[in-house]
Amino acid sequence: MKPTREQLFTRQTTLVEVGEDGQQKLQNAKVLVVGCGGLGSPIAVYLASSGVGKIHLVDFDTVDVTNLHRQVFFSLDDVGQSKAAVLSEFIKKRAPFTEVSFSDYPITKENIFELISEYDIIVDGTDSLPTKYLINDACVLKDKPLVYGSLYKFDGYVATFNVLQKDGTRSSNLRDAFPKMATDVPNCEEAGTLNPIVGVIAMQQVNEVLKWILNLDKLLIRQLLVYNFLQNSQLKMKLNNTVSKEHTQQIFENETYFDASCEIRNPDWLISADKLKNKINEVEIISVIANQEIKHPFKVDENIPLSQLPNSGFIPKENKEYVFVCQKGNSSYTAIKLLKEKFPEATMLSLVGGITNY
Repeated sequence: MKPTREQLFTRQTTLVEVGEDGQQKLQNAKVLVVGCGGLGSPIAVYLASSGVGKIHLVDFDTVDVTNLHRQVFFSLDDVGQSKAAVLSEFIKKRAPFTEVSFSDYPITKENIFELISEYDIIVDGTDSLPTKYLINDACVLKDKPLVYGSLYKFDGYVATFNVLQKDGTRSSNLRDAFPKMATDVPNCEEAGTLNPIVGVIAMQQVNEVLKWILNLDKLLIRQLLVYNFLQNSQLKMKLNNTVSKEHTQQIFENETYFDASCEIRNPDWLISADKLKNKINEVEIISVIANQEIKHPFKVDENIPLSQLPNSGFIPKENKEYVFVCQKGNSSYTAIKLLKEKFPEATMLSLVGGITNY
């Protein structure tokens, strides 16, 4: 039996800050959630459970068994299936007043403006630094508010960017906090994470979205909340508008926002674990993992962290075959792409799935 809206949201509408008028605002809201992993999946479920009327999910990835320890809305039966599709079906079963749809392809420079165009507020639940800057820059250019969240080991970061102010200006954005994209920040696959930090930061993002829709005070604007889960400490980094919209436009025109994990890969640049095992003594193996303490399942000839590769002076030798490796196969593919621009004839391959799946 389908419950009535009054039954479903009675605990929420009892709050004077929400009430029936606020619930109607939620019903009228349209939210885009980019990423359906550790952050994005609880964000989407909790927003739908709160009564947000329209939610669109974007994620190209499939459920992996390594996701399950923190992406709790997926099960073992979902492994190998589209995250966006599985999450969409889960939401449909528990949120009868939410219209949910999804796109199961990567968000890119070519499609982002179309994706964000019809939504009131955008939520970043991704685990890709280039994608985070892409989403931020597009929201700045199209005047869309953005709820940002990210993780690094035991630190979580939350902010609400690009909110329209009473004087007609927009609040600060990601580039006001970090003007340039760092090249040596690992994602959670490489750095590791515990599931509590993922859930708490996702809930902080949900809170920001609900407050924005309901026009409640104390949004995390002009500041970046940084929470450390080991120390149970937090700080708020104040932000000033330092990067103009015009400058962001210039950056957008020139930036590729390339991320190997979101890229359709050239099969000629890849080598499987089985093939590498058959020729392990015939190739030179180069690891691009930054953490020197990571143990490799085979002898590595050279270790050049990806962030140091452009200035490392590495020059491939003729008649030599190189295999680049990392933990999951993303950084190594990025390394191949960078080097192929300078050495297109060199024989260089990326280990599919990285050493984790070797």
